[in-house]
Amino acid sequence: MPTQQAEDELCDILLRTGSLKFGTFKLASGILSSYYIDLRLIPSDPEAFRRVIGFYSTILDPTLAKQVQRLAGIPTAGIAYAAVLAFNLSKPFLYVRKEQKEHGRGKRIEGVLKPGDKVLVLDDVITTGKNVVWAVDAIRAEGGVVEDALVLLDRQQGGEATLKRSGVRLHAFTTIRRVAERLSVRGMIDEGQLREIVGQID
Repeated sequence: MPTQQAEDELCDILLRTGSLKFGTFKLASGILSSYYIDLRLIPSDPEAFRRVIGFYSTILDPTLAKQVQRLAGIPTAGIAYAAVLAFNLSKPFLYVRKEQKEHGRGKRIEGVLKPGDKVLVLDDVITTGKNVVWAVDAIRAEGGVVEDALVLLDRQQGGEATLKRSGVRLHAFTTIRRVAERLSVRGMIDEGQLREIVGQID
């Protein structure tokens, strides 16, 4: 579990980079939400990007880091974070394509993946978990072994349970409830915005 200081730092980053938005949004899972966390904006702020990579590192158990052979990014937001974390860990990087290529090798996996390789998948945010399971299935279909997934933020809308049913353990830096509560305590969002966020938690 991250320290309160680290969670507050994440809150600052989300607001400073404009990564937390309120409105009406259709998520990758297909569900509608009154708020959106867009972590694709963070790599445009080098200092924020460096800190968020550090947050990912804090939840990666050293034993697990030694066991995995490769890191896989989930498109699109997870790719940048997975690539840098893989570089920092001196691990090979690969990513899963949204659509199978219709030219070249016609593969869904970009990068080298050998049968039996243990792969850690990484995404930015998990909602229902369907997007992560889709990537896990693609890697497993090509012989990879996936047992763990790393995300920065769990929106607490069933994602952890979905992954568990697919035999994948979720490792999240923090949850949307904890972030929303810290934002509220610090006066960074109002009571209505807090209710909008917490009201969508399963």
